[in-house]
Amino acid sequence: MFKRLFLLITCSFFVHISQTTASPLPQVIDRAHDLIGTPYRWGGNSEKSGFDCSGLMVYLFHHEADIKLPRTTAAMVKAGYKTVEKPHLKPGDAVFFARNGKGPINHVGLYIGDDKFIHAPRTGKNVRIDSLSNNYWRRSYKTAKRFHEPPPRPFNATAAQQGLALQSHQRSR
Repeated sequence: MFKRLFLLITCSFFVHISQTTASPLPQVIDRAHDLIGTPYRWGGNSEKSGFDCSGLMVYLFHHEADIKLPRTTAAMVKAGYKTVEKPHLKPGDAVFFARNGKGPINHVGLYIGDDKFIHAPRTGKNVRIDSLSNNYWRRSYKTAKRFHEPPPRPFNATAAQQGLALQSHQRSR
């Protein structure tokens, strides 16, 4: 009896761990598909009010993956998340654009695979799927970020110096 109970508890524990450590990206991508057709609204960040491009990303990652992103496209790019080269894009990566490839980055979408992304394009349009091979988007593409992997820890010179000092002190004992 005890062995069966132990086995049941152990199996339940491992199932719980595998469920809690599973990637949230399928839910992010599925929810993005559900939002296709939602109107664009500058400054919008909800299904009820509509979305702008960064508001859509903030909403998706917050509600589906519990990842809090900066509110603006420019802040997302500068936030220190892992940069991904175009040939290495994976579904769930954020793709960033500058109008015709010139000037500052001003647009973001969610890469869903097969050279496609979901985004809230502009006033008068709805959330939709577009292709990175489309002439405009190919010309406008700038970079990609992976929000679902933790950003690298910034180098802290003070902490590094303190660590070296501690090692020196321990060796001198």
